[in-house]
Amino acid sequence: MRLHPLTSLAAAGSTAVITTAAASWPLSVAVGAAAVGLSFVAGKANRMLPAAAAVLVPLALSLLVLHGLFFPEGSTVLAEWGPARVTSEGLQFAAERAAQLSAAVLALLLFSFTVSVPDLVAVLSSRGVKGRFAYVLASTLTLLPAIGARVQRIRRAQESRGLLIRRGWAHRVIAFRLQAVPLVLSLVEEAGTRAQALEARGFSNRGPRTSYREVPDPPAQRGVRIVLLLAAVAAVAARLGFPTAGA
Repeated sequence: MRLHPLTSLAAAGSTAVITTAAASWPLSVAVGAAAVGLSFVAGKANRMLPAAAAVLVPLALSLLVLHGLFFPEGSTVLAEWGPARVTSEGLQFAAERAAQLSAAVLALLLFSFTVSVPDLVAVLSSRGVKGRFAYVLASTLTLLPAIGARVQRIRRAQESRGLLIRRGWAHRVIAFRLQAVPLVLSLVEEAGTRAQALEARGFSNRGPRTSYREVPDPPAQRGVRIVLLLAAVAAVAARLGFPTAGA
């Protein structure tokens, strides 16, 4: 059974909220591993994992530097350089936060790489969301994959004209500088083309709209979305110390 776009969104959002509220590294690791496994099942791992690495590697390094070297509550000092102290408590805190954020990012990336964007736009429009907002949301979900594909095409075109990219980060940085200008120019040109297409399709017009795309929404999935929403609210309430109905 194919998941409704709102069900996928509710699952990704509630997973991110529950994982963040729980602040448990075993749960974070399990959620992250499940997201990676599902990306392989869906056949999206080759696109999702590089995007996840681009987001998570700098984030994890910043957490490691911030908390691993400057953690005021740390008492077990492993190394010390002036005001910077590497403590086991700081490293543990950084690792836990990195795992927690990684789980949330992977869950949301899995949604963005697996959801059917046309179905999502049709569903949002049928729920009364304005066409421009639905289009912006859909464009945001497809922006990273589109930029990656555009960079690959630009690089192949430059390599066919004699650009040689050697191994090593320095050469890749230089090559990216040469690719950045045509990438930005092509994105700006495409933005103008899309704006004209939106005007031609009446996205700025007011009034009721109809859609030729019908997305089935089984009652069972509507119930699942309610359960996911309540679970996320309960997790936040438990984290903040509010009494819940079962307490």
